[in-house]
Amino acid sequence: RKANMIITGGENVFPSEVENAVGAHPSVKDVAVIGVPDEKWGEAIKAVIILNDTYEPGDDLARDIVAFTKGKIAGFKRPKSIDFIKEEEMPRTGTGKILHRILRERFGTWSDAQ
Repeated sequence: RKANMIITGGENVFPSEVENAVGAHPSVKDVAVIGVPDEKWGEAIKAVIILNDTYEPGDDLARDIVAFTKGKIAGFKRPKSIDFIKEEEMPRTGTGKILHRILRERFGTWSDAQ
C-alpha cells in the first residue's frame, strides 16, 4: 500500500519487499517494516519482528537478520534497526493484517530519533 511506503534518502522503499527478505530468515515468525523519523535520511527503516519460539531476541540475532538480507535487497532498503516484540503486541485488524499505522505511532516518535 502506498500509505506504508518509506522514503529514505530520496529513495522509495516498499515495506513488503523488506518484509519478504527479513521474513525469509529462519528465526522470523512475522515481521512488519515501518519508516521511523531520521534526521539524516528523512526516514529510517525499522523491522518489528516476532520470533519463532526457539529464538531469543538480542543484538546478535538482529545483526544476523540484517546480514541475512544482504544480496537480497539493496543496502539502503535493509533495516537500520530491529525491535523484537511478542505475538500479542503486534497490532492487527480483525482479519489478522498488521496495522502499520499503529506501529509507526508506537515506534516512530521524533523524540526517539538519534
